Amino acid sequence: MSHLVLLGDSTLDNGAYVRGGPAVIDQVRTHLPEGWRATLLAVDGSRIDGVHRQLQRLPDDASHLVLSVGGNDLLAEAGVLGEPASTVGRAVLMLADIRDRFGAAYFALLKEFVATGLPTLVCTVYEPRFPDEALRRSTAAALSLFDDLIVRAAQGAGLPVLELRAVCSDDADFANPIEPSSAGGDKFARALRTVIRHHDFSAGRATVYP
Repeated sequence: MSHLVLLGDSTLDNGAYVRGGPAVIDQVRTHLPEGWRATLLAVDGSRIDGVHRQLQRLPDDASHLVLSVGGNDLLAEAGVLGEPASTVGRAVLMLADIRDRFGAAYFALLKEFVATGLPTLVCTVYEPRFPDEALRRSTAAALSLFDDLIVRAAQGAGLPVLELRAVCSDDADFANPIEPSSAGGDKFARALRTVIRHHDFSAGRATVYP
């Protein structure tokens, strides 16, 4: 029996936000191919450094891993969007400094996933649905720098990527500005099923889905 393990943050551990609706783990279990089961190790609020501890709890029979993390790390740095900068170039450099820190932490974590030898799917960070339009646009623009890094890290490791900006793309996919709703969770679970059914994890090929 194949055993899928979900690691990361509230993108996967969203049960507290769906108001009695199905959480992501429930929806993943519903849509997994026959003969598969799933375990949730992701913890709401986790940052990159917290996933190292989640990895220590991997079940002995884990066969496939899903990683979705980084959003909380970036939220902690979101204050930079309100900082003054003398030029556009200076503003970009401020983001680049954050990106370098994020990248060092993310690459180190991904190295641990690769060391498990288990097939792994990496997720990008979706775009928050802030009610303020200007904040939403600036956040989405800045986020592209970090999602690019996630994709490049996965490419370097030969891992497939689930592009959550394409999966959770409607306001209805969010229970609040930063957490997936049951509708978003269902879309995630269906996209995950597609990857499981069609991706050849043994090929070491970094395909972006959908």
